[in-house]
Amino acid sequence: MTTIIRRPLLTEKITALQERRQYAFEVDHEANKVDIARAVEKKFKVTVLSVRTMRVKGKKKTQLTRSGRFQGRLRLWKKALVTLKEGDKIDYLENV
Repeated sequence: MTTIIRRPLLTEKITALQERRQYAFEVDHEANKVDIARAVEKKFKVTVLSVRTMRVKGKKKTQLTRSGRFQGRLRLWKKALVTLKEGDKIDYLENV
């Protein structure tokens, strides 16, 4: 099986959620909540209380060229929002 956790998501909104012990990751689109919780616990040595997942649609992109207009779409991906137990913390740079 491929890796479940692809990369952590670091945005202003997610950084603000870290005060409430919530962290976001881009995950494999076939992974379920149980798989994601086990992967986070194993990789970061923390206790996961809950996992929320969502599928993110790719944006439409249009490119204008001399020969015409090409339309496409970025890939679909899955996001997981993980809540940790009180006192647990993830340091992304330490566990790379």
